[in-house]
Amino acid sequence: MADAFFTCGKNVLLAKSTSAQIDGDFAATRGRSVPEEQEALLQQWLEEGAGNLPAGESDPAAGKVSVKLTSDWLEGPQLLMTSLSDLNSAPEVTQCAGQQLTELHALSASETQVRAATEPAKLPAGETVAVAGSASGAAVVPQVDHQVAGCAAVHVEVQNEDPAVLAWSLACDAETVPAELPGWPIQNAVQLCPLPTEVPYHEILWRDWEDLSVQPCVLEQVSKNTPLFEFRVMSYNILAQDLVEQGFDLYLHCHPDILNWNYRLPNLLQEIQHWDPDVLCLQEVQENHYWEQLEPTFREMGFACFYKRRTGRKTDGCAVCYKHSRFQLISLSPIEYFRPGLDVLNRDNVGLVLLLQPLLPEGLDLKAVSPLCVANTHVLFNPRRGDIKLAQMALLLAEIDKIARTTEGSYYPVILCGDLNSVPDSPLYKFIRNGELSYHGMPAWKVSGQEDFSQQLYSRKLLAPLWPSSLGVTDSCQYVTLCQPKKSGRRKYSRDFLLQFRFCDAACERPLQLVLLEGVTDAKPDRPAHWPEPAAVATDPDPQPFVPSHFLPQRGRPEVTTMPMGLGATVDYIFYSAKPVENGNRGGRRLYRDGALKLLGRLSLLSEDVLLMANGLPNPFCSSDHLCLLASFGLEISTLGES
Repeated sequence: MADAFFTCGKNVLLAKSTSAQIDGDFAATRGRSVPEEQEALLQQWLEEGAGNLPAGESDPAAGKVSVKLTSDWLEGPQLLMTSLSDLNSAPEVTQCAGQQLTELHALSASETQVRAATEPAKLPAGETVAVAGSASGAAVVPQVDHQVAGCAAVHVEVQNEDPAVLAWSLACDAETVPAELPGWPIQNAVQLCPLPTEVPYHEILWRDWEDLSVQPCVLEQVSKNTPLFEFRVMSYNILAQDLVEQGFDLYLHCHPDILNWNYRLPNLLQEIQHWDPDVLCLQEVQENHYWEQLEPTFREMGFACFYKRRTGRKTDGCAVCYKHSRFQLISLSPIEYFRPGLDVLNRDNVGLVLLLQPLLPEGLDLKAVSPLCVANTHVLFNPRRGDIKLAQMALLLAEIDKIARTTEGSYYPVILCGDLNSVPDSPLYKFIRNGELSYHGMPAWKVSGQEDFSQQLYSRKLLAPLWPSSLGVTDSCQYVTLCQPKKSGRRKYSRDFLLQFRFCDAACERPLQLVLLEGVTDAKPDRPAHWPEPAAVATDPDPQPFVPSHFLPQRGRPEVTTMPMGLGATVDYIFYSAKPVENGNRGGRRLYRDGALKLLGRLSLLSEDVLLMANGLPNPFCSSDHLCLLASFGLEISTLGES
């Protein structure tokens, strides 16, 4: 950059570079020549203006490089996520090169002639300056901090093996490239940074496999004589293309090329094929892409696939795929959360619940393994409507209760995957993990913990009951029709009879010393729906509460699964059923141990600062705005006849 010089109000910067760097950064435009009319104009310009060059402009150390952006040039945010070699195919660059090619030829030829006439002694011995018409180069606009103003490709014939990179800009009075970037469009969002020409994404975004089977707590639970049916489960929000195009402002940090579905699809398929899951739960699967591309490809990979599109006019949905060589379908239950006329269930989210029978390999004819219930869902995003999120989760748990329940009243092992749009330790998260939640009077925004709206004067609050009895789901997240039937002969006080006495809470509890009189003191009345109460409790009837397959790290930065607008968050989960430890509680969290379903390993996540190094999500390496989750499980294999 020390060889910069300026001529007739046009600033030109000459920077030395190797041929490999130039070839890797830009492909020069071949076969273009300057017309004779332009050469004549150039000669006339040299005769009239070359002699009037101010002395101050001949000094290579004088002046500042300035850039004037044109409306046809690419602007900085569009270029932040691309290597320079990717710009060869960009239509904006091709147009830019065509418009500016003539002026670049004129500038490069005239500047070199003036340079040779005024400062021949300043060239190092044995070094030749690349001159327009005799060297191959690529013109790029100088970058200041994160700003990428524009670019153009220039071709000149090769005579020197050591070419130069010509960076130029149009001077415009005192107008210069701002030292600071324009304001990020979302308040409190993190400004993402540009990357070097070649970024080792595979090194930055490397994810370790955590083998949990060697931990003492797992070894104690797994006997050496207990064989396991091992399998892998992946949960992945693959970012529907329609949602990309509808919310393009969320991806200003990405080069448009990496947001193209034709670029993202091979990356996603390669990632899934690399991790080779046995059960695959996908969210934001666009319907036409599923039927035309994903489902045929997954079928060739040995998967049996099931899909549920969101209701209404939405074009994406959820999919569950499993390898038919390892599982056999017992039952399938798609779920629609939309209920006409209910404000708490007026959104188009959906879910899928499958009951799968693991297939044991040959030679284990006298062995048996429990069926597995797999659920997949994508809960509403809106951070302000935690009431809807909780109601949607209640419907999903009611469906799981129906599918996973055995004839004896116990439950098969359950794995719940999905984008729950709730952060760890939020009330919704704790409800799934602990099996109960006191929600009456809770601000709706607090349910998911995504954002803090505590400063708002008027916020929606959850009231009990959250959904009407007409929905057919109890506070225990069970379908009313599947609840345990009452014993014959039992009587219940009518609601109207109880309301006229306005009983308090204590009146609804039967004292221990009360004499048992059939039909009088042997039944507990139901609480009327409109009775005020300090707190309502929604409970999960499953005696084996879920445990997440990944945890926040004990030290360092939190792990994240997505990074909207540069802010990392964990909203994707793989929960699995486990047994609670007796009298086990630590910091408000219940402690669990593995039951028949055991967690053997998981793919580590990444922290926010690591993703910032790769300019967030999506990027050329990860083609979704979410990271995939992967966990390895083992189901105990028992001998036939064992209880």
